[in-house]
Amino acid sequence: MRSLIPLILLAACGEAKTDPAKLAQAEAQQRASAEDNGRIVCARAGSSDFARACTLDRVAGPQGLVLTLTHPDGGFHRLLVTKDGRGVVAADGAERAEVKVVGPGEIEVRLGGDRYRLPATVKSGA
Repeated sequence: MRSLIPLILLAACGEAKTDPAKLAQAEAQQRASAEDNGRIVCARAGSSDFARACTLDRVAGPQGLVLTLTHPDGGFHRLLVTKDGRGVVAADGAERAEVKVVGPGEIEVRLGGDRYRLPATVKSGA
């Protein structure tokens, strides 16, 4: 009788069924994470081509959240996240950041000719 208990337990488990939709969603999320690799989409001044080549660092400072956007060659811009609906502004320097909504949950920031695509919470009517 003891030898039948493992067989009964094994039979009770049955075959695991995979939900194809959940599997596809998990695979898509893994691909997106691997593609991102901690980088954001950007285009250097004079280029019309966007590439996932820049890095984004976030640091909370006395004025608020500061984003540092760094290019592969070491060039960078710093942005201050605002709470007044503008999105971001240049954290330092004389150049003004231009912000426009390019899609749901995404903005494009132009600063010094460089352009960056950033995730953002976009309020309706923005």
